[in-house]
Amino acid sequence: MTKTNTSSSLARVSELLQVISPEPRLEILLAIGTGEACVCHLEAILGYRQAYISQQLMALREAGLLDSRRDGKYNFYRLAKTGIFELLQNAAQIAEANLIKREPAMHKKQCACPHCAPAFSNSILVEPTH
Repeated sequence: MTKTNTSSSLARVSELLQVISPEPRLEILLAIGTGEACVCHLEAILGYRQAYISQQLMALREAGLLDSRRDGKYNFYRLAKTGIFELLQNAAQIAEANLIKREPAMHKKQCACPHCAPAFSNSILVEPTH
């Protein structure tokens, strides 16, 4: 490998680490995990505003780390490269940190997307209509 190729490879790795290093982006990647999540689900889990989450998702998509699909009015995001989740798990192990999968807190806004709607509707007390 030539010095130019080595420099180019190092630059790509450096760019990847810079893109994923802000804590909110790490939180998003971990919340998505090996599945998929919509913005409202990420909002419920992480407690950030929708606009802020969308900005972070855009940066991750532009870096080629996320794929998305549309289902009605919802956009669902998933990791484009499965190695990203493994990278985060390995980094946590090296840092001797525990990464816990987070679920929506009851006191935060709940997610009503198609994936969460059954759980969401079960958590709401519905009064009968007369």
